[in-house]
Amino acid sequence: MKKLYAIILIAVIVSAAKQSYAQDTFSICAFDSATGQVGSAGATCIKSPTVSAIIISDVHPGIGVVHTQAYYYSQNQNYAKSLMNMGLMPQQIIDSLKKHDVLNDSTRRQYGIVDMVHKLTAQFTGANCDTFKNHIHGPYYSIQGNTLLGQQILDSMQSRFLNTQGTLACRLMAALQGAKVIGADNRCISYGVSTFSAFIRVANSSDSAAGPYFLDKTVNTYPPNAPAYTEPIDSLQKLFNNWGGCSAFYVSSLTQQGGIKIFPNPASGVVNVQMSGPSADGVQIEIYNVIGERVYSESVIGRQSSVIRLDAPSGIYFLQVKTSEGIVNTKIIINK
Repeated sequence: MKKLYAIILIAVIVSAAKQSYAQDTFSICAFDSATGQVGSAGATCIKSPTVSAIIISDVHPGIGVVHTQAYYYSQNQNYAKSLMNMGLMPQQIIDSLKKHDVLNDSTRRQYGIVDMVHKLTAQFTGANCDTFKNHIHGPYYSIQGNTLLGQQILDSMQSRFLNTQGTLACRLMAALQGAKVIGADNRCISYGVSTFSAFIRVANSSDSAAGPYFLDKTVNTYPPNAPAYTEPIDSLQKLFNNWGGCSAFYVSSLTQQGGIKIFPNPASGVVNVQMSGPSADGVQIEIYNVIGERVYSESVIGRQSSVIRLDAPSGIYFLQVKTSEGIVNTKIIINK
């Protein structure tokens, strides 16, 4: 196995450009095993009109995500890609990255990995990454950053991610908004923005490894087109909203086969949900408003329909149906 690692590393070094970027970044990678989606988001204050934060993102549809950041080298990222494609677990990938660093100096690297196949995550922050640096994680997500304003940036990203209801894409976007602080990447303090570039990606398990992905948006505001810099996370939010935002949903086999029907839409306050087949064998129905507050929750067992009387103001809501086959999210409009 060691010989195989060495062969892969040599091939990567020969084929990849040996250029590095001081890629000081905050980022999050995560998976949703219920929908089969994996996701990646981040931002950086790197000063380049052509290189943006997205270079750290390596998405493997149906498998996981690898983030390689802090004094970025494409050779290290390509090596990590090879190891994930071989089926190694996250900690094994990080251990091998540290051992086979392209410049033999893993102390300047930072990694975050999530693996939906093994249901595992792993992180690494080298001692010589630029301060402030740290990482935090949970069972299905990893958040990491360096050259930060402080620990509060990571904590705020985690809080927004965990406390936002909705799809993986919606939660990743919320995590980035949690880091929208002037100087979140501390090199951007004097420019009055958090960063210069930001990105968000979400891949369905059916997406090609090379893309296109279910969601793939990037913003780079360096150099500015106006006297003042534009906050890239807000610009990314606009692209995200135009794409579909939190109302965009993962279409599972349930809707493709007519397993779940929701009507009428718009509704006057009464929503009918009809289910057939295995989808009726124990489901959870929840409704959220546009700021992520849950306004309705119901467990449905042993029947194939539900009549929801929603005592809520007129507006846009998001209905989520959880079953053993997956999750269906859709937008509903209440017009009283």
